[in-house]
Amino acid sequence: MNPALGVLLHAIAAFAGASFYLPFKKVRNWSWESYWIVNGLFAWIIMPLVIALVTVPMLGTILSEAPAEPVFWTFFFGLCWGVGGLTFGLSLRYLGISLGMALVLGITTAFGTLVPPIFVGQFGELVTSTSGLVTLAGVLICLIGIFFAGWAGVSKENELSAEEKQKFIKEFNFKKGIVVASISGIMSAGFAYGVQTGKPIADLAVQHGTPDLWQNSTVMLIIMFGGFVTNAVYCGYMNVRNRSYGDYINFRGAPLGINFLFSAFAGITASQQFMFYGLGTTKMGEYDWASFSILLALVIVFSTMWGLITKEWKGSSRRTMRFIFLGIMVLIFSTVVMAYGSSLAAPG
Repeated sequence: MNPALGVLLHAIAAFAGASFYLPFKKVRNWSWESYWIVNGLFAWIIMPLVIALVTVPMLGTILSEAPAEPVFWTFFFGLCWGVGGLTFGLSLRYLGISLGMALVLGITTAFGTLVPPIFVGQFGELVTSTSGLVTLAGVLICLIGIFFAGWAGVSKENELSAEEKQKFIKEFNFKKGIVVASISGIMSAGFAYGVQTGKPIADLAVQHGTPDLWQNSTVMLIIMFGGFVTNAVYCGYMNVRNRSYGDYINFRGAPLGINFLFSAFAGITASQQFMFYGLGTTKMGEYDWASFSILLALVIVFSTMWGLITKEWKGSSRRTMRFIFLGIMVLIFSTVVMAYGSSLAAPG
């Protein structure tokens, strides 16, 4: 157990999670569903499989011996998370990187962090121990920080004209964005549930010689496969509906090599979020459920940074900018509190 190292690994994961959407800006003349599923192929199938093959001895044996019930629920929550990931992409499309991530991850934090300890019967223990109460306080602080980030987004919405907003976010649509962000936030929590239900699979991997640090590689493989199935079905449907299936063979005269390259790069970047998150959870001790809040808080911090760099907040008032910077500071503080709470639970 090493919460400080765990937070560092979560920070690397968060930076990848906040950055993966940027390569899509280089994709030209492709429909959203086309570059999204190419990204997903690398993020949810190729990279998790490569990582599992490299880090998990006897991977085939572990998968064949894994209890059916944990495998089913891990895959099922992967399907749910896939819906969240799908609508997450749409959220960024309609709201931009910083506002989209703040709203989606705020909802995801509430559902994904607090439900798992309730589900496994650990919540009573949390509210009766110092370490548990400190960690829960960190989660509450995280939600406050997300509130400020979201409030900044609402303030921005009220201040800028439609033309100004669409100058930096071409398809900006606040109403559509709120709907898909709400769906995404609830369904994305399936990722945290999948990690929890996959613990017997992780334990089995350790029994077969997998280092503790990489015990979640097999679990991630199952979750990612569930997520890919959801997205592949939807994107295939949209390819047919929009007649965009020709994108993959340069039907519209798009720069095929460039589009595949940057879509793949987005997927490889996204995969690092899941890998380092899995590594980080192994260092957080018995309160590893707080890992989800730490990850999402840091993703918002980094995504806001990218939003400022790409000028998504240009034209906003000082009042709005104060809200967003206050949100960032509170979120960073929340990760320190949650890490401290986890360290209090360390034996000895």
